[in-house]
Amino acid sequence: MSAQEDRWVSSFSFLLFCAVSIPMLGCASLLQELSPHEYFSGLQASKASLAYFSHTVSAGAQPFLEQIENSVEALHDYGISVVKVKCPKEDVSRYCGKENALRKAYLFRGNVLIREFPTDALFDVNSIVANVLFALLFNEVKYVETLTDLQNIENALKGKSNMVFAYVPATGTAEHRAVMEVAFVYGTVHQFVLTTEATLLKDTGSKEPDVSSAQLLFCHCQQVTDLAQPCKRTPLEQDLTVLNIHRHLKLMGAPLVTEVAEDPEEVSTVHLQLGLPLVFILSQKETYEADWRTAEFLAWKLLGKAGVAILSRDRVNLNILRRTNVALKTPDEGVPIKYLLLEDTEEVITLVEDKSKVKQIQENEDEDEEDEDEKENDNQDMQDDQVVEAVSRDKKRELPLDQVLTLTEETFHSAMLEAAQTVVLFYASWEAVSLAVLQSYTEVADHLKGTQGILLSRVNCWDWPGVCTMENVTQFPTIKIYKKGEQPITYNGMLGTEELTSFIVLSQVSCPLKLATMDEAERYLRGELPSELSSYHHSLVLGVFSTATSKVREAFTEAGSILSGHVTTGMYFEDDVLALSHKYAVSPPALLLARSSSQRVEGIALSKENAQDIVQMIRYELLDLFPEITVQNLPHYLQLRKPFLILFSDGDIGRTESKEMLKLARGRSQQAFVSCWLNLKNTPVGRGVLKAYFATIPSLPALVWVNLHAGGQVFKFPSEQSITEINILSWLEKLKAGLEIPSSTLSEEDWKPPLPAYNFLQMMEAAAPEFTLHASSHQEDRQERQQLEGSEEKATVRGELTEEVGVKAEKAQGPGRDLRGTAPRLAGREKQARRHSEL
Repeated sequence: MSAQEDRWVSSFSFLLFCAVSIPMLGCASLLQELSPHEYFSGLQASKASLAYFSHTVSAGAQPFLEQIENSVEALHDYGISVVKVKCPKEDVSRYCGKENALRKAYLFRGNVLIREFPTDALFDVNSIVANVLFALLFNEVKYVETLTDLQNIENALKGKSNMVFAYVPATGTAEHRAVMEVAFVYGTVHQFVLTTEATLLKDTGSKEPDVSSAQLLFCHCQQVTDLAQPCKRTPLEQDLTVLNIHRHLKLMGAPLVTEVAEDPEEVSTVHLQLGLPLVFILSQKETYEADWRTAEFLAWKLLGKAGVAILSRDRVNLNILRRTNVALKTPDEGVPIKYLLLEDTEEVITLVEDKSKVKQIQENEDEDEEDEDEKENDNQDMQDDQVVEAVSRDKKRELPLDQVLTLTEETFHSAMLEAAQTVVLFYASWEAVSLAVLQSYTEVADHLKGTQGILLSRVNCWDWPGVCTMENVTQFPTIKIYKKGEQPITYNGMLGTEELTSFIVLSQVSCPLKLATMDEAERYLRGELPSELSSYHHSLVLGVFSTATSKVREAFTEAGSILSGHVTTGMYFEDDVLALSHKYAVSPPALLLARSSSQRVEGIALSKENAQDIVQMIRYELLDLFPEITVQNLPHYLQLRKPFLILFSDGDIGRTESKEMLKLARGRSQQAFVSCWLNLKNTPVGRGVLKAYFATIPSLPALVWVNLHAGGQVFKFPSEQSITEINILSWLEKLKAGLEIPSSTLSEEDWKPPLPAYNFLQMMEAAAPEFTLHASSHQEDRQERQQLEGSEEKATVRGELTEEVGVKAEKAQGPGRDLRGTAPRLAGREKQARRHSEL
């Protein structure tokens, strides 16, 4: 046993001694032999004694007496005297007169009989001490048989006291004795509950409990105020001995997180004193609140295994690497503190449970530091995350940020008044996706250079968290458009240059436009109105309404507002509306669509009266009949949740194939599936899609049927047949009849983004004790993009993936949490500052 363990064992023994220093009945020998008169006349109020009455010692009683003698010293430690009462032959009193009485032992407190024990229940020292203490501690140790009894006790304790719940396979065992001995000392501090019911142990939620072994749970009820909220439970993972239980209770009574403001070398906590390591979360002023929640979460995970402390770098002048975020101090003397850089708390837990990992992680860090300078120069390594790779590859490029106004807490509100429309990019300078989007944003600024009424600006949320919090920015990056007197519009589309530019330009016009004359309506459909968009090629939607359709008109007005920035909408409801309607062969209410890809105007009856239904209808009608699938437009078609009939080609498709596919798309069956094509030269990721479908790329063009939303089966149109409407319809009938064998079946795995959005507000102000989540920004309409690409999609061109995540996916999110709220954020910030000095 180490010197440290010796110290706290001695302390515990001294505590027991102080608690039980009670004088014995006047006799120098611990085992007293008295007559009945001497025994009963010498009893003292509140003093406990265990008595055995006998005339003569029979051979059968000899083993029992030996065990009684052996237990005298143990019971004496608890102030309980052991007395052998010699009964005269002529004595026929209650305790001496009956043969039955001579087979029992009696426990008295003063002259009050507490319990009588059959001698066969007191078969060894453990059973004697356990049963005697159990009888004396009937208030401190409750025995329960059902889950209801346990829950009633737990509910009564909530907000008042903690509970120690122990299961022993049988009473009278060494484990039972250990629980009773600890309860003798801690019974006034915690409520002890005991059971021997194996079913109750299972009902407490223990995972496949070993009912043959004793177990103990510390139930944290004192901090629970809501009866509906269960008490957290921390199991004792060692054997039930007095030493282990005492150690466990000492740990449970220690502060969950220790706040320190001194050199870790000087820190000593109860965990170190009890031979457990101490984990330091290294924080700083900017993230202290979030790091405190991190420390609390980690402390619950390591409760009973290690202590957790939080140390602010701002309060202590430590000569340690700025990039480290965790320190580990072991109880072993002479062992230096380990300073580490870890990604999530699962790594911390692993370190505590497997000490060999500490050396391995430090070796890896040393290697990374050695390679850092080389990678800074040539950066030839391929990283898994392509956004980080793209940002890293372009680190030497100076971003033309002179066209983008930098906003601060002082200038933000005044900047909103400078232009009719102010676009703001909220980003984090240490976060990869933010930097990738910042590159696109500068390109947008270049496209819109000189455009009247539009101001592009940016706010670094790392430097100005108050602004981002006030503007309800909950993830990085976020783009908002501010107009005077209106609520800001949040952009939730693709983050490429073209899509973002289009949204900003279209957002200049508040939709729907109210057109006053039939001539204005015609000019609007030709793209001449509004004038600020006349040079911009885009689709237009005109709603035509009679005076009797006010309800539908109100719904269309709301739909136009929702679609603002994505689709330009107008409305016409003047007296001559019927003349305009007749021209396009529709009756009010109706929609007139002027597509950007076509010169003609389509008329569509408007049967919807709900704004959201109208939004969905317009989005659907604006989809191309036979579109070229790209990374940008794929989410719009996936939302239809229809099977895809895709013609893969290595370049533009032939005129014949295009004509036949268009005929098919216009036919009756076009409502059942999406007819489309994919140009591998424009969208190289299509090669990865084909490999996921067929292992190798088939000869092109290749017509493929895939139903991503039902079964994931992939069918390939016979290459020996020509691509005609008749042949395709015949083949589809065979598919429907089950006569074709699928080429492959895609996994049913849910293709969502590897990480959730980075919730900035949660990191800065979350009230719940959770970790700060670190992740890159993802828009919801990107979540299904990977479904079409199969399980092997890992690579694509940088320009197509500026929206992908900036770090590797975590393990099944749940429960491993990040330490990104601590020093790695500073480290990331410092690294990006070297790469983008303009930030």
